[in-house]
Amino acid sequence: MKASQFFISTLKEAPADAEVVSHQLMMRAGMIKRLGAGIYNYMPMGLRVIRKVEAIIRDEMNRAGAVELLMPVVQPAELWMETGRFQAYGPELMRVKDRHDRDFIIQPTSEEVITDIARQELRSYKQLPRNFYHIQTKFRDERRPRFGVMRGREFTMKDAYSFDRDKAGALKSYQLMFDAYKRIFDRFGLQYRAVAADTGAIGGDASHEFQVIADTGEDAIAYCPTSDYAANVELAEAVSLIATRAAPTQALAKTPTPGKSTCEEVAALLGIALATTVKSLVLATDDKNEAGDIVKTTVWLLLVRGDHAMNEVKVGKLPGLKDAFRFATVTEIEEHFGCKPGYLGPIGLKKPVKVVADRTVAAMSDWVCGANEADFHITGVNWGRDLPEPDLVADIRNVVEGDPSPDGQGVLAIQRGIEVGHVFYLGTGKYSQPMKAQFLDENGKPQPFEMGCYGIGVTRILGAGIEQNHDARGIIWPASIAPFQVAVCPIGYDRSAEVQAAADALHAELLALGVDAILDDRGERPGAMFADWELIGVPQRVVLSDRGLKDGQVEVQGRREAEASKLPLAEVAAAVKARLGA
Repeated sequence: MKASQFFISTLKEAPADAEVVSHQLMMRAGMIKRLGAGIYNYMPMGLRVIRKVEAIIRDEMNRAGAVELLMPVVQPAELWMETGRFQAYGPELMRVKDRHDRDFIIQPTSEEVITDIARQELRSYKQLPRNFYHIQTKFRDERRPRFGVMRGREFTMKDAYSFDRDKAGALKSYQLMFDAYKRIFDRFGLQYRAVAADTGAIGGDASHEFQVIADTGEDAIAYCPTSDYAANVELAEAVSLIATRAAPTQALAKTPTPGKSTCEEVAALLGIALATTVKSLVLATDDKNEAGDIVKTTVWLLLVRGDHAMNEVKVGKLPGLKDAFRFATVTEIEEHFGCKPGYLGPIGLKKPVKVVADRTVAAMSDWVCGANEADFHITGVNWGRDLPEPDLVADIRNVVEGDPSPDGQGVLAIQRGIEVGHVFYLGTGKYSQPMKAQFLDENGKPQPFEMGCYGIGVTRILGAGIEQNHDARGIIWPASIAPFQVAVCPIGYDRSAEVQAAADALHAELLALGVDAILDDRGERPGAMFADWELIGVPQRVVLSDRGLKDGQVEVQGRREAEASKLPLAEVAAAVKARLGA
C-alpha cells in the first residue's frame, strides 16, 4: 500500500469534546469521525485495526469449534418479551415500531435470537454441543455516551453462544471459550487479566471478565501478585482481617462527639484508629402482594468497619436482600433508630431490625458506633456482652490493597482495567426455559439447553489498546493489530530517483515477506512524515535517504525506541520481519 493511494487524515489538535487519551488520539490519527453522540464513522485507518482484531477473533473462534453466522441488528420484540427483557432491560434498550405498529428492538446483544435458532434447529442430543458466533453491530442507548469508542452507543461486538445437554458439557464449553479468549488476547499483544466477575444484567452462574490493564480503566481489579487469583473488586472475596475475636477490655460508654457524624471525624476526635470504628448502613426490603402493594417492610442494619466500604453487589446476593433491597428512607430510619443518619448504631433501637455484620466486624472487640442520639457515639462495644450476635455474618465489603488473598497465597493488590471481554455460564433458567428451547435426550424426553454466552467488544479493543499503549507523540500499536506494521519513509521520494527506487524495492520485499507495510510516497517533509506515523502508532519505521544510501545503510526504529539503528539495505526486510515476530 502506498500512502498516496490510501486516506490519511491526521490532526495536530484533538477536538475539545475528546475527553480521554484514546478518544483524542483516535480523532487526531484520523481513525474515527464523530457523526452523533456516541456514534462514529470508522475511517480507513481505524477500520484496518478493526479488521485485524476481527481476523484474530475469527481464527481462534473457529479453532475452538465455534461456527459463524450472522443475526440481524433489528429484532422482533416478541422474542425479548418471552424472557422478560423487553420490559426489564431498561432505557439502554432502543425500542422502535415499524409501519404496522409492531414492536422491534435494536439489538444490544442476541441471546433471544440465538435461542430461537436453537429451538428450531437443534432438536436432538446428537446435535450437541454447538457453539454459534457472529460479529455484528450493537446499539445501547447510553444516557451519557462518552470517552469515544469506550462508551459509545453504536459499537461492534463478537458474541458467541454455546448449547449443551448438561451442566458438565456447558462448563466444558465455557472452558473452551475461556482458553480461546486467552489466546485471542495474547495475540492482540495487550496486557490483560482474566478476572472472576459478577454476572450482571446478562444473568447466569459463572462469569469471567477480560480486562485490559490501564490506569484510566473504569473497573478496579483485585489480584494477588504471587498467585493466579484475580477478580473484579465487585466480586473479590474479602476475608476477615481478625482471626479470633478478643475478650472485652473496655467498659461500654456513651461518649460525646458533638458535630462529628462520620467515622473519620469520630476517630480523629477521640484519638483512636479508624479501624476501631464501625459504620452503619440502613437498607429496606418490601414484601408485596399480587397487586404490587407493599404489605410488609423489613429494615436491615449493615455494619462495616469504618475504613471499609459496603459492596452493593455482594449485599444484593444475601438471603432476604437478593436483588430487592433499597436504601431506607429518613422516616424509616427515625422510626427504627430514633435518630437521623449520622449517629446510628445497633444498640438502643426503637424497633427491631435485621443486623448483618461484615466478617471483620463480627470478629471485632471494643469497637465504636453511633449511639442513636445526635452528637453521641458509644465506645467499648462488644458482641455478646453489649448486644446480641448479628443475625447474619457475611462478606459485604470491598477488598482493599493489602487484604489477604482469598487463596491464601499472599496479599491483594489493586489495579485499574477496561473490560473488553466477558464469558458467562448461563445454565437453563435465563433463556432456554423461558423460551421453551429444548432438545430430545436419549430417551426421547425434552430437556432445556444448558447455555453459555461469550462477548468481545471489537471496537472497544481499539480504545483500550490505546489507553494502555501511548506516549506524548501518539499511539503505540502492538504489531498484530496495528493499521500497518511498517512505515517506509523515504526522504526526498519525489526528488531522488535513487531513493524512490530503493524505497519501492524495499516496500515490495516487505510485502513479499508478508509484512503489512505502507510506503509514504507523499513527498512530505521528514518531520511531518515522522510525526504522522508516530501519531498513528505504526510499530516499525524505516527511513531511506540519499546520504544513507550512499553508505549502503537505512535507519530502522521501533515505535518505543529512543534512537534509530542503522542497517545495510540488503538486511533491512529480514531484520524488520524478525523485529515484528519478536
